[in-house]
Amino acid sequence: MADFLPAFEKMIINEGGYILHNVAGDRGGQTYAGIARNFHSNWEGWAIIDQGKMDNPELTQMVRNFYKDNYWDKVGGDDLNHQGLAAALFDFAVNAGIKTASKLAQLVIGATPDGVIGPKSVSMLNTVDEEHFITKYALAKIARYAEICKRSPGQKKFLLGWINRTLGGLS
Repeated sequence: MADFLPAFEKMIINEGGYILHNVAGDRGGQTYAGIARNFHSNWEGWAIIDQGKMDNPELTQMVRNFYKDNYWDKVGGDDLNHQGLAAALFDFAVNAGIKTASKLAQLVIGATPDGVIGPKSVSMLNTVDEEHFITKYALAKIARYAEICKRSPGQKKFLLGWINRTLGGLS
């Protein structure tokens, strides 16, 4: 069974840590610890951030809970046997969305790509060679990022970061 906390710690570094920022051209708008206000305006942590209390220890736990509930659990992280595989799937779900990450993983393992990591996908993921999956998954992610930039040239400024994030998951 994969463990959430090591996957979370790696992912939060990829998301830039516990920092509040705005990146020009980022559709998520204002972001804290990778949580985009435009997409998650009802997240309870915004109330603390809006008060300027970002040193509040409850905020850190809110961030962890957010990622566990909204990403890790939705990709079946606790049901996966391989830590590296689970971390790669989780990190990409955070970056690209659960459905996209799940479909891509399903394509890599030869499952029907419905975008839901259910019992059949979990079973298949638990029987693959972890290193082989992670490598094929990384290549599929990079191909997806290239396609995004081809369709929307304004996204090219994110390409190197996306590729570095992907390659960092290979170690």
